[in-house]
Amino acid sequence: MSPAQAKASISAEPQGAVPVAPPRHVAIIMDGNGRWAAAKHLPRVAGHREGARAVKRTVSAAIRHGVEWLTIYAFSSENWRRPAGEVLDLTGLLRQYLRTEIAELASNGVRIRFIGARDRFDAGIQQDLARSEKETAGNTRLNLTVALSYGSRDEILTAALALAQAIRDGQMAPDAVTEDAFGSFLSTHGIPDPDLIIRTSGEQRLSNFLLWQAAYAELAFLDVLWPDFDEAHFAAAMADFSRRERRFGARPG
Repeated sequence: MSPAQAKASISAEPQGAVPVAPPRHVAIIMDGNGRWAAAKHLPRVAGHREGARAVKRTVSAAIRHGVEWLTIYAFSSENWRRPAGEVLDLTGLLRQYLRTEIAELASNGVRIRFIGARDRFDAGIQQDLARSEKETAGNTRLNLTVALSYGSRDEILTAALALAQAIRDGQMAPDAVTEDAFGSFLSTHGIPDPDLIIRTSGEQRLSNFLLWQAAYAELAFLDVLWPDFDEAHFAAAMADFSRRERRFGARPG
């Protein structure tokens, strides 16, 4: 797909005449690995492998476009319901990625962190996750957040329960509860809300991804399967974002 075709495939919201700054934080719902594999008469794991290569391209594109924060939806809490063989393939690819790609990320100045219920993974993967975070903690060129075993409703519920416990324990007064205070209990605490959320494969929904954080995000739905996603698609989404007028609920004067 050419950059022009990629741009045309974006379902843009009404655009304003006032240009906006480039997105500081881009989040991506990586969708379409299975359909990509099926279209090529390959096993689903082949789509997931090619999807991992698309992640590498996207990290490089984010760096070249000056994005500070990149969040990718790699494994949802619902993905555990997939057939056992596919879950095994996915966790195996995750293990391989953590053991072969982190050094390159570190050398490129990428800091990686993970959100989600990591305790659902085996002890070896949990150790790899912690090691990856520790080894890249000092990097500042790009902040890469990977959502693993993540579901936004569960994140919000967990935060609400933690907030209730803090009030019960006398650590916070009820009248001190604000949006910012609640946000401090979310797994994304310290990470700015996404400015732009991209979803591939033509589907137009958030699928339990960053529901609280996406309140004012611009949405871009691309009719490309994730394994085919490249810098042209990334650049097209960035260009589309730059033409939108962000009002955050306010009416222009």
